[in-house]
Amino acid sequence: MESAPHVAIAFAGATIYVSPDDSPIRDGVVVIDGATIAAVGDRAHVAIPANARRIDASGMTITAGFWNSHVHFFERKWADAASIPAPELARQLEQSHTRYGFTTVFDLSSLWENTRALRARIESGEVAGPAIRSTGEGLIPTGGLPPDLVLAMMGLMKTPLPEIDDPAQARAAAKKLLDAGVDGIKLFASSQRGAALSEETIRAAVDEAHDAGKPVFVHPNSSADVLTALRAGVDVIAHTTPASKTWDDAILALVREQHPALTPTLTLWQQTMRHDRASAQEQFVDAAIGELRAWLGSGGRVLFGTDLGAVDPDPSDEYRLMQSAGMTFAQILASLTTAPAEQFGSAQAKGRVAAGFDADLVVLRGDPSTDLRALTDVRYTLRGGNVIYQP
Repeated sequence: MESAPHVAIAFAGATIYVSPDDSPIRDGVVVIDGATIAAVGDRAHVAIPANARRIDASGMTITAGFWNSHVHFFERKWADAASIPAPELARQLEQSHTRYGFTTVFDLSSLWENTRALRARIESGEVAGPAIRSTGEGLIPTGGLPPDLVLAMMGLMKTPLPEIDDPAQARAAAKKLLDAGVDGIKLFASSQRGAALSEETIRAAVDEAHDAGKPVFVHPNSSADVLTALRAGVDVIAHTTPASKTWDDAILALVREQHPALTPTLTLWQQTMRHDRASAQEQFVDAAIGELRAWLGSGGRVLFGTDLGAVDPDPSDEYRLMQSAGMTFAQILASLTTAPAEQFGSAQAKGRVAAGFDADLVVLRGDPSTDLRALTDVRYTLRGGNVIYQP
């Protein structure tokens, strides 16, 4: 049997944000050839192949595919990912990721064998979904894992996490995960029971990961955790810490010196505090917003990340809260596109709408530069030139 002839795709008439730093192209055209962007420009200067499938994108906006750099595949719905019926699995991936334009996600702690099975089904083409990077199981202080009953109430799978107390254990645990094929290392700097990892212990895991060319993420519970993690050389701080109120000059000096990255997870605090009085909710979330504002003012990089799995999938509130911290549309778009591509070594292929780049794209109904709500009004999500979501 002969295979179907290859057909290029052309989106015409859209406003195209090539990158957060470039002026948008109005009445633009994006031509996709296979998995790659073949041409980008205004309609007057881009020739659309005669046999291309043309899609009228008038009034729409095209950006590079979005990254969510803080998600988890530890909810019970992902358990036994190898055997979930394909239609059901595809529906779950759509509901949580692709319908919101996410073409790449970074999973920060889950059962590695299960997440790897999920990724394999996506990469085989059996189900449509985002590219998945994962740290596998996060490393925790001894005794730091919540009781099984708490995990069950949170809707999470039972996932044994490696416990570490000293640099030797940290290095060994990190090496074991890296040898198993993970894409980074995640550490929990402290536990709710009071135990905390030392700077030397975190640094041992950092050194092992960096020797393998992989990034390190740290979950902090306090400003002290953030300071320890930065001194140990971590790449990404995985949360703000609103219980600490503010981040002091010692933290911000390291941000200015090292230019680390942060996933603010502001919506997490909004949802965590939902049972408290409105005034308490506002104070807590405002503290996190203040930390993000200080981080930005110190030159730190921001990666969009919601802690999906612990929060609802819709990222609308996260965009709104980031804007409340003073982030412009261009900065929010960068956190979704160019910043993670640069942070995780993919800047030569992802994060921009440019010829020769991967055809990972989001087509939005409106223009998010004038109304951020358009960021969640997705008409098409494409990964590698394939439509992986459309309403």
